[in-house]
Amino acid sequence: MTRTSVAALAAVLFLLAACAGDKDEKYVERPVEDLYNRAMSTLSAGEYIQAAKEFDEVDRQHPYSVWATKAKLMSAYSYYQATKYDDAILAAERFKQLHPGNKDAAYAYYLVAISYYEQIVDVARDQKNTELALKSLDEVVRRFPGTEYARDARLKLDLARDHLAGKEMNVGRYYQNQRHYVAAINRYRNVVDNYQTTTHVAEALHRLVECYTALGVHEEAKNVAAVLGHNYPGSEWYADSYFLLTGKDLRPPEESAGWFSRNMSRIF
Repeated sequence: MTRTSVAALAAVLFLLAACAGDKDEKYVERPVEDLYNRAMSTLSAGEYIQAAKEFDEVDRQHPYSVWATKAKLMSAYSYYQATKYDDAILAAERFKQLHPGNKDAAYAYYLVAISYYEQIVDVARDQKNTELALKSLDEVVRRFPGTEYARDARLKLDLARDHLAGKEMNVGRYYQNQRHYVAAINRYRNVVDNYQTTTHVAEALHRLVECYTALGVHEEAKNVAAVLGHNYPGSEWYADSYFLLTGKDLRPPEESAGWFSRNMSRIF
């Protein structure tokens, strides 16, 4: 071998050794307690993305330790705190799959649910995340009924259902304004039949009275108005329906004065 070849080989070996040294330095294994405590300190400092990465490092270096199990869930929590909801869902779902019987499984299910819940958007937009939140929240209630997570999930379930009902009402009003009464009726019926505990049912019943009246189906309009009067006898929606069908105003005179202008702005 020539002197030049020896020098070239030595240079290559030196570079390989240097690269190996850099790799060893970058990925040096540290005690699991140190890694976990450092991640917790980073989380406490509000550096949520970095904390998630450090919790992931605990799992990477010590995958079979008790700390790694905790770190998986803490990683999901860190992503949630950073409002990286999709990453939080992925991390929590991974925990659920790997540790279904863990004592903290309830929190993993809850974390998935509230990550979807936090992504609920205005009723004018797509409600896919609302539907996923509803499904996930219901799963928390069914699987862990006696936990604090289930109690909070029940409250959020009501809000999510109300939101979906609001979306149906929004679409129904659009169809009604376009005089597509059958399509509007289908939306309002869905609210009455499937979202009975929400705040939108009284209005949905009144809108049905309006649509049936517009179609000339007066008996059905009267039947729906009777249901509205039975369930919401003191509501403005019943007063509106009663006036629409009979021409008589149920409100006291002092409340009736401004009724026409208010009602016209609501109906069409």
